[in-house]
Amino acid sequence: MSLSPSDAPSPSPSPAHPRFAQALADLGLTVPVRSFPEGTRTAADAAAAIGCELAQIVKSLIFTAWGSPLSDQGRELGGGVPVLVLMDGASRVDVQRVRAELQATKVTRADAALVRETTGYAIGGVPPFGHRVRTRVLADRGLLAHDEVWAAAGTPHTVFPLAPTTLIEHAQGRVVDVRERSS
Repeated sequence: MSLSPSDAPSPSPSPAHPRFAQALADLGLTVPVRSFPEGTRTAADAAAAIGCELAQIVKSLIFTAWGSPLSDQGRELGGGVPVLVLMDGASRVDVQRVRAELQATKVTRADAALVRETTGYAIGGVPPFGHRVRTRVLADRGLLAHDEVWAAAGTPHTVFPLAPTTLIEHAQGRVVDVRERSS
């Protein structure tokens, strides 16, 4: 007995956020998206769920820059320009280094409303690309220390793996040194 096309099982939908799933399709990327009901909202949660090193988790963090040459090139929200920083999960962003990279007078962490307005995603689920608003992307060089990194797939419960060079390329990021240095 053969199945007619209408009887054939349909592929299961991706657990990724629909906007991010569309971004993957638009880029021609096929990646396994893993879902963890217990959540992967923090880098530590994600590393524990996946079973990888904390540094293999990509944090996608939105900052706001004021007084930057970007102000002439991009959309200002509330007087500042949103900027995405991709950082490994074991490190912290040095805001002064970000400010220097952007030649800005001031850089601050964006609040939850600005993150959602800029990216279309909630904090804890922001992927490195597939955002509502195109932003400048700074990718910390530390991500390149790994063969594979894991990033959010648009929800606080989903992640996907990718080579860091491929991830940075698709995010249209510029590799920089913006991590805090230990004393």
